[in-house]
Amino acid sequence: MNQIQPRLARERRFLLLLGVICLAMLGGALYLQVVLEEAPCPLCILQRYAFVLIALFAFIGAAMPGQRGVTVFEALVVISAVAGLAAAGQHAWVLAHPLSSCGVDTLQPIVDGLPLAKLLPSVFEVQGFCTTPYPPILGLSLAQWALVAFTLTVVLVPLGVWRNRRSS
Repeated sequence: MNQIQPRLARERRFLLLLGVICLAMLGGALYLQVVLEEAPCPLCILQRYAFVLIALFAFIGAAMPGQRGVTVFEALVVISAVAGLAAAGQHAWVLAHPLSSCGVDTLQPIVDGLPLAKLLPSVFEVQGFCTTPYPPILGLSLAQWALVAFTLTVVLVPLGVWRNRRSS
């Protein structure tokens, strides 16, 4: 039992760090939207939802008292990251193939109908197109940065759990 507590504390710290990073990513997206006037597309908004869910599940998981509760929320973090990975992958593909579309006609009413779009329309309402080429940041588009973040989450969370628990 005493060996489990330090490992669980390490997982909780990692979840807290992950939640803070996701909130920072959302803050960066809002900076780009408000200050640099880069309008979010439907796939951008879906990625924002994934970051919100990852942060929420990470913070709840970090607050769980037992190993089972932490594990459940780590699984929810990974599931949310997989969903974000799908949206970011599709967005990166659309940016690489500008003649295609992200389905604004199809996706916009669905994304704008989600609860957070009604609660915080300036943050979660579709305002742009997926094919709009904004300047890259350190050589990568925002969709590619999100793809990296979601991929790291999908890989590192289970890897950390496995590493922490394999010797217990």
